[in-house]
Amino acid sequence: MRVLLLGAHGYLGRFVADRLLADPAVTLTALGRSDDSDVRFDLSTGSPGALTRFLDAVHPGVVVNCAGTTRGSARDLTRHNTVSAATVCEALRRSGCGARLVHTGCASEYGPSPAGSSTAEDSMPRPGGPYGVSKLAATELVLGSGLDAVVLRVFSPVGPGTPAGSPLGRLAEAMRRAIQQGDSELKLPGLGVQRDFVDVRDVARAVHAASLSAAQGVVNIGTGRSVRLRDAASVLARVSGYTGAVHELDTQAAGLTGGGGAYPYPDGCGSWQQADVRTARDRLGWRPRIALEESLADIWMEAACRM
Repeated sequence: MRVLLLGAHGYLGRFVADRLLADPAVTLTALGRSDDSDVRFDLSTGSPGALTRFLDAVHPGVVVNCAGTTRGSARDLTRHNTVSAATVCEALRRSGCGARLVHTGCASEYGPSPAGSSTAEDSMPRPGGPYGVSKLAATELVLGSGLDAVVLRVFSPVGPGTPAGSPLGRLAEAMRRAIQQGDSELKLPGLGVQRDFVDVRDVARAVHAASLSAAQGVVNIGTGRSVRLRDAASVLARVSGYTGAVHELDTQAAGLTGGGGAYPYPDGCGSWQQADVRTARDRLGWRPRIALEESLADIWMEAACRM
């Protein structure tokens, strides 16, 4: 099976590439903006016609779209998340390759959820910020394209390679500094926020499974368990050996709120999110395998290397 992977050098894309390359039945071609890509192509500015010619030449059986960005202005988010998805869909419609499309969406498309609830795929999307809006628009383009396509709505990915600017990446960095400086107290914002953290390697397994399946529509990828950031901080303290006290910083007093979600989660999802993952189990045969403690240990290992 020939697979064309878009965005192979991003956070999710790197692990998806590793997972696909581990399958001896897969021949992988990586397309993206990076110099390390097999083919350099910017989906946000490249024409659908140029991409169509490439698809017809390579003739993949599956196209996996991990391209996009989580940061930037509304215009940047639209270009890299929405316009790029439109380019992929139009190129696949024009091409004669007949490839299946596996598109990675995100939980920010749903927006805030009531505390204690599990968000299913049929929940009404109400994104609370420009990132979620740009990703939801991309999902709608994929679903309305008429292609053989599935959208994996990934909740909060964690694990090795977690960006330093992400909530858990910032948490690990703050703990590293506290240990280095001998601080006996650590004050952090947003510890009451709860998210469904899923290991990035499990996400890569889900993409692989979706590539081989006949599933269409939207499929949530998460653990089905919401974890308070305060609890994640406690696990990280245990993993790192930090024995100081961890307290929550008053974000309103510090002027850190805003962006549609409680700091440090400006994802527009409010204080709670948890996936209903029954569809992934039933239609992909997928379940998460890696516990949050292992994900946090890997995040800490990378932070500790900077000590």
